[in-house]
Amino acid sequence: MEKITIETLVLLPVEKVWEAWTQPKHITQWNAASEDWCSPWSKNDLVVGGKFSSRMEARDGSAGFDFSGTYTRVVPHRVLAYTLDDDRTVEVVFNNLGDRTHVVETFEAETENSIELQRFGWQSILDNFKKYCETTHFE
Repeated sequence: MEKITIETLVLLPVEKVWEAWTQPKHITQWNAASEDWCSPWSKNDLVVGGKFSSRMEARDGSAGFDFSGTYTRVVPHRVLAYTLDDDRTVEVVFNNLGDRTHVVETFEAETENSIELQRFGWQSILDNFKKYCETTHFE
């Protein structure tokens, strides 16, 4: 199965980036590829064997799906790995660069959509994540 890698540089320390990536109150704010989509809810049991699930849907109600899986590796502030419910694997690496964090996400491609479309969609969500992180006031 082909793997796709996307990445971004977030201008925040890794602790804040990890918080935004893993806490449902933040996930619902950034987990969409475009402004006409949203993520109305998210659940996250952040332990090996724990499950996560987020709803992604069009704001006009025309489409939607649950994005879910099970964690296979959790190293706080460093690595998250999981298996999606369709058995594809994903790894997210958080590289601590002091006041910045380099996020690298690698996932197995599915066969329904082109590699280019998948890369674009996942990168759009990651870009939305970066924007959310850099414009949010963390406590």
